[in-house]
Amino acid sequence: MTAAGGAPVRLGVIGGSGVYQMEGAEIVGEHEIETPFGPPSDLLVETLIDGRTVFFLPRHGRGHRLLPSEVPYRANVHAMKSAGVTHLLAVSAVGIMKEHVRPGDMVIPDQIFDRTRGVRPATFFGDGVAGHVSLADPFCPGELTAALAAAARECGATVHEGGTYVCMEGPQFSSKAESHFYRRAVDAMVIGMTAIPEAKLAREAEICYALLAMGTDYDCWHETEENVSVETVVEVLRSNAELGCRIVRSLSGQLPAAADCDCHSAARFAVITAPEAISPQVRARLRTLYGKYWD
Repeated sequence: MTAAGGAPVRLGVIGGSGVYQMEGAEIVGEHEIETPFGPPSDLLVETLIDGRTVFFLPRHGRGHRLLPSEVPYRANVHAMKSAGVTHLLAVSAVGIMKEHVRPGDMVIPDQIFDRTRGVRPATFFGDGVAGHVSLADPFCPGELTAALAAAARECGATVHEGGTYVCMEGPQFSSKAESHFYRRAVDAMVIGMTAIPEAKLAREAEICYALLAMGTDYDCWHETEENVSVETVVEVLRSNAELGCRIVRSLSGQLPAAADCDCHSAARFAVITAPEAISPQVRARLRTLYGKYWD
C-alpha cells in the first residue's frame, strides 16, 4: 500500500497479548528478533487484518512476566522499526485523575509528565554519539492520533481527547499524597507506568506514537471510590478487551496508505556529534534508525 510522497504505512501495537487475539486477525508468523539493545519483550507477532500487515508485541511478555521498570523498551521500539513499522499504538491500563472520566472510558492523551527515576534506558543516543529530539508534543500530533480518536468513536467507545499522562515508576500504585499532588500540580488526566520511555524512543526512532489509555480506576484520590487494586484493574480490562480489539482493527483500516507526518523526520537534525567522530561500531548499532542520514 504505497502512495507518492511517503513510506508505506505499517501499524505496530504494543500492549497486552490479548489484543491481537481478535476476530479477523490472521496470524502470519511470529518473529524472534535480536536488536543492538537486546531481545524485545517477546516474539513479534505478524498478522493480517483486512489485508493489512499489523505487528503486535506484548509489552510485559506473554504471561505478564516483566515489571514496568524491567520492560526492554529500546529493544521493543527498535524491533518495531526493523519490521518497517511507521505508526505505533500503545494500549495501556491507566488510573483516572479526573471526575468526568469513568472506568471503561478511553483517553487519548497529548502530553506526558515524567515521574520515573532514571532506571529505564530512555534514549538510543549515548555511547559514542550525542543527539537531541524535540518532545514538545510527545504523542503524534498528526495522522495517528486523529485516526485513533475516529476509530475509537466508530467502535462506540466513550473517548476523551487530550490531557496529561503522568508516568510513575511503580510497581506500587500511588500514595494519596502523590495522587492529590498530580491532580493539583500537573492537572493530570490519567496515570500509568509505561509511556515513558516508549514515547521518547518512538520519537527518536521517527515512528508516530499514540496511546489508547483504558481507564480502570480512580487511583486513590477519589473520596467515594475504592482505592485502586489489581482486581479492579483486571476486571475492567477484561470487560474492555473486545472493544480494544475492535478499535485496533478499525484503526488499521483508517490509516492512510502512505506516511505523511513530521514524526518521520524527527531525528533529521538530531545528531550533533561530528560525522568523523562517529565510529563504525556506533554507525552499525544505529543504522536501522539513522542509516538513511549517513549513507
